[in-house]
Amino acid sequence: AALVLAFFPYTRPWGERLFGNLLGALGGFAAGILHAVPGLLFVALIFFITRFVVRLMRAFFDGVQAGRVNVGWVDETTARPTGRLLIAIIWLFALVAAYPYIPGSDSEAFKGIGVFVGLMLSIGASGVVNQAVSGLMLMYTKALRPGEFVQVGDTEGTVTSVGFLTTRIETLRNVEVTLPNAYLVANETRNLSRLAANGGMRLTTSVTIGYDTPWRQVHAMLQLAAERTAGVFKETPVRVLQTALQDFYVEYTLVVGVANPRDKIVVLNELHAHIQDVFNEYGVQIMSPNYE
Repeated sequence: AALVLAFFPYTRPWGERLFGNLLGALGGFAAGILHAVPGLLFVALIFFITRFVVRLMRAFFDGVQAGRVNVGWVDETTARPTGRLLIAIIWLFALVAAYPYIPGSDSEAFKGIGVFVGLMLSIGASGVVNQAVSGLMLMYTKALRPGEFVQVGDTEGTVTSVGFLTTRIETLRNVEVTLPNAYLVANETRNLSRLAANGGMRLTTSVTIGYDTPWRQVHAMLQLAAERTAGVFKETPVRVLQTALQDFYVEYTLVVGVANPRDKIVVLNELHAHIQDVFNEYGVQIMSPNYE
């Protein structure tokens, strides 16, 4: 357009002025690029140094998690969250250090975008922060570990992973349940396998028998049924407790040990079958008599 305007005497000043403005804009753009090159180089230097440090830290914590590196202040369970937390802090410090050298960081538009993004994150990330803090509490208190058999509310199964936001549990029905970490922190969690090595997990079942049957005979029959059950942990003594004396019957509770908490349903099924067989063999009815 500037060249066409320069062909005519009347519009030649406009063409020359337009051409000069174009050259001035291109010159200012080139000068801005040259002025921003040192800052960009410094930002790139910070990026590569941070990336190198992060790789070293990730390799260190991977070694701790795998058991190749032994340190006193972190173990295999807390190595993964500790590594991720430190890596996030390092990247945050790198961003703060590189921010002043980013071209246009001192402009009002850039500052406005930063304030807007920060406001959106502060409003929308409150729930995420709550879940992340709850996840850190679970990891560092070691309340749950992958591979343990736990019960949380109506969910019972094996912990497959403990993340910053959610925890995954595989139930006995082969269903994966994802629970928010805040829910786990706020509710009662029963760890059924943490103390299983100390004589196995205790499994209980109850029967109610009338007063006409001697209590010593009931004790012996329940113990015999427990001895016939293959899944009962033999090293744990079998106990029979009289947990209630009702108006017309006695409540007997049988306590046995189970080596693997995941097998408790199978063991309980077999134990109930043997209890019925033993009581039938000795002619004792499993019933709760009532009189009107």
